This record gives sequence, structure tokens and C-alpha cells, in this order.
Amino acid sequence: MATKVKPTDEFRDHISTVDEQGKRVWVYPKKPKGKLYSYRKYVSYLLLALLFAGPFIKVNGLPLLMLNVVEGKFVIFGVLFWPQDFFLLVLAFLALVVFIILFTVVYGRVFCGWICPQTIFLEMVFRRIEYAIEGDYTKQRALDKMPWNQEKILKKGAKTAVFLLISFLIANIFLAYIIGVDELQKIITEGPFNHLIGFASLIAFTGVFYWVFAYFREQVCTIVCPYGRLQGVMQDKKTVVVAYDYVRGEPRGKLRKGQERTEGDCIDCNQCVQVCPTGIDIRNGAQQLECINCTACIDACNDIMRMIDKPEGLIRYESEEGIAEGKKWKFFTSRVMGYTAVLVVLLTALSALLLTRDEAEATILRTPGQLYQKTEQGHIKNLYNISVINKTNHDMPLTLRLLDKEGTIKVVGNELVLPAQGIVEGVFFTEIPQELLTGLNSEIEIGVYHGDQLITTQETKFLGPAK
Repeated sequence: MATKVKPTDEFRDHISTVDEQGKRVWVYPKKPKGKLYSYRKYVSYLLLALLFAGPFIKVNGLPLLMLNVVEGKFVIFGVLFWPQDFFLLVLAFLALVVFIILFTVVYGRVFCGWICPQTIFLEMVFRRIEYAIEGDYTKQRALDKMPWNQEKILKKGAKTAVFLLISFLIANIFLAYIIGVDELQKIITEGPFNHLIGFASLIAFTGVFYWVFAYFREQVCTIVCPYGRLQGVMQDKKTVVVAYDYVRGEPRGKLRKGQERTEGDCIDCNQCVQVCPTGIDIRNGAQQLECINCTACIDACNDIMRMIDKPEGLIRYESEEGIAEGKKWKFFTSRVMGYTAVLVVLLTALSALLLTRDEAEATILRTPGQLYQKTEQGHIKNLYNISVINKTNHDMPLTLRLLDKEGTIKVVGNELVLPAQGIVEGVFFTEIPQELLTGLNSEIEIGVYHGDQLITTQETKFLGPAK
């Protein structure tokens, strides 16, 4: 993105939190305040409430969201998906990716600053606790530099204890989204020795969350997260981002009492830099890898503008085109319409597949190594294996019927009862009069019924004598 702030883009050659020797530069952001920060707090607390309540909310007896990778069981908005529904998950993932691209093309990294769990937990939970215990950025820097004494031990110890407690709580919620709140309750009530794998997972997740939010912090956004690195591909000059109005602000100059001002509105107070949680200078240009569009710089700059009787908005949500050329922002650009069309197609296809999705899915195969049998009545019998997956939260006694030919089906052993969210396997004989067969391999269709309701069908081969 073009900028008049710096003739060179040397700041893009390195990450702001790494020095020339490759060592970590610890960021001590000033505690933000302002209208947008207050709005972010409300949004964050609402999202945190939804996140922590999510595992306990059930739809049709199923969790609102559960991603059980171990068992290959996924529940999204109360709908159960198995690995057999992988194509649906892929389609949903593609729709999500297109939506993210579309959202980024229009609004930049609003997701990063307002919705991303990493930003919410770091800025609205852990850093606020840090401010409460250690003080603002100047006191934190002084505390880190001082030798270990009683004050430092007490403050660092208290912060570590609170951070570990919150990390453990987050780990419990995270695990609940994987195995379900009922299984998590068993780990808690039955003791860790009865659930060693689950307990070990809790400890591991706790350690990871503590390390991320106590140490790694903004490095997640600048080093690990692919979204930040891809933003340059997805954004253009029409994308709305948190941007510095260099046309109005340059050239910068300190404010001096009694002196007529000939410079721009930026008084070079560096407040926008001091509040930045990733340690960048927004005045270098809007499209910076580290910028998460958190709006802390907007609040800081607006506060200064009010103090010097200048209009707010020197740093604001704006497009590069809007700043450079003064053009009004347009929503429907050619890129937006293109991505929107693709998104509509994907969502339409996904909706159609979900609406026509069977409540159960059966796999029926002839038993390997078994030839056909001929009965005294001249009928032909084949032995089959069946496996049925339940995509609902209620038990279903099953019956099997031939749909396209006359004949009988007899289950070997007990009747098939499909458990809720489970799998049932069985063996059955299919018997068909020989005159109805078309040759060595005949196509037959078997219906799986729950009562009088046909829940799924399966085509398979029927082996008979050659004609």
C-alpha cells in the first residue's frame, strides 16, 4: 500500500518485536482507554460468556459444538457429523475460508482486533490482570529490571498463580469442546487416576495456554498465525483498515506553546506507539504485518486531538484510497461481488446437502470368502455384513427390507438396535428367488427402516448362478 510517511519501507524488513541480533523485544503497551476500547470490552465479555457457556448448551440433546478428533465425531450447532460426512465438513470449511477472505477484503483485520480468541484472552483477560497486579507499562518495565526482592517476588508470584488458574480453566473448556462436558465431568468427579489420558491432556493444555499468554503473546499473531501473513494478498486500497491520515498529519512536529503551527496535525507524541500491543508505529503505513486493527491507537490519538483542539480521526478506520484520494468508501467492488458469488454458491450447495442428509448411514457388503447358497425352494441366499452409523441423539431399532426385488432378509442373532450417536454392526442373510436374478452379479437395493420410516438405503451386489 502506498504511503507518504516514509520514502523507504525499511520497517517491513523486520518484525517489530525482534531486534537486529534476533533477540526478543518485550512489548510493554500502555493501558488503553477510550470509547472503542470500551466497545471492545463489551464485545469481548459477550464472546467470552458464549465461549464458556458453549459446552453446556445442548441442541436436540447434543452439544452446540464438539470437535472430537480422537473418535472422529463432530457436532456443529447440534448436528452430528461422522468421518463419512467429511465432504460436508470440507465444503463448510471452504465456505468459511471464502467468508474470511470476503470479510478481510472489505473490513481488513477487524476479526483479529475484535473477535480473535488470542486477542480477547491476551488483551481483555491476561493483560488486564497484569495491569491490576504490576501496574501500567512504566511500572511493569521497572519491575522487570529491578533485582529479586519481596515486592517483585510477591507480584510475579501472584501474577503467575492467577495466570495458571485461568489457563487451567481455559484448558477445561477447551477439552470440553473436544470430548464433551459429560466426559469432562467424569474426569473431575472420578479422579485423575481413572482418566490418565484426559488428566494429562488438561495439564498439557494448561501449560500451552500459560506459555502462550504469559510469554509468547503477540508473537502468535506475527510469527505463527497465517492469517496475518496472508492479509497483504487479500487486502487492496479499497479495504477499510485502521490507518493514519498522513495527508492531514504530515509533516509531523512537536507542539510548542505560543508558536504558530505550520506542520500537520500529528504532534509526534508517540501515544499511538505506546499503546500498541504489538509494538508498531501505525504511522509507518496501514498494512503492517503486526497490526491487528485493535483500535488502541485510535483511542489514544483521539484523546490527544481533543486536548489540542484538533478534529478527531487522525487515526481512524479508513481505506488507503480514502486517505490518498479522498474517495468515499464503496462496499460493492468487483472483488467483493466475485467472492460473494462464490460464497453464495458454496452455502447453497452446503444447505442442500444438509437438508437432504440421512439420519443414519449404512455400509452393506457381502461377507468375504462366502459363496451363495441354494435353498430347497430354489432360492439363492447371500451372507452380508452391515454397519450403521447413527447421526441422531436417540436409539433406533432397525429393520431391513429389499426395495427393488421380492425376497426376504433375516438378521443373524439379535435384532439390530442402533444406539444414539453410535454404531451397530451385524450379519444377515438375503434370500431371493433365482428367476429374479439377472446373472452372476445382480444389483440389489436394501432399505434400512426405523419403524415405518426409511432412514437410508444402500446398494450392493448379490451373487448368484451364471445364466
